[in-house]
Amino acid sequence: MTTATDILIDAFDRVAATLSWHLTGLSTQTLLWRPAPDANSVGWIAWHLARVQDDHVAGVGQVDQVWTAQGHATRFGLPYPTSSIGYGHSSDEVGAFAVGSAELLLAYHQAVHRQTLAVLETLDDAGYRRIVDEQWDPPVTAAVRLVSVVDDAAQHVGQIGYILGLAERRA
Repeated sequence: MTTATDILIDAFDRVAATLSWHLTGLSTQTLLWRPAPDANSVGWIAWHLARVQDDHVAGVGQVDQVWTAQGHATRFGLPYPTSSIGYGHSSDEVGAFAVGSAELLLAYHQAVHRQTLAVLETLDDAGYRRIVDEQWDPPVTAAVRLVSVVDDAAQHVGQIGYILGLAERRA
């Protein structure tokens, strides 16, 4: 029998595999390249994808975020508040994103992915029905939040692929 947990694990595994495929061996120059002055870079999108997943899944699992608990915020040394997930960043803030390597981004996302799988394994039917955000009407359940996160992550991985295609054509 396939469960909701099985389906979500498969979806998050696909995001992780595709992100790894895109980022492995990527130069810092390509990682930080912006195809237009106000466009997002591959690196910023990958960081944002991981930060949103980390923030939202930690909320569902009622656990600490990997970003702070495992020292990634310090390793990245970004000029943003530690709580920032990139939502609403201006073009200048996106432009301030600087990370030394794709490997750093991959290590962070891999840690987030491990925590995501651990949180998913704890959920049962009642866990999926639990309200995790009452700021919306209707209130957001854990199931809805998780589907939203994996949908957002899949879209961002697609954006990364598109930008990498542009970068190849530019070279």
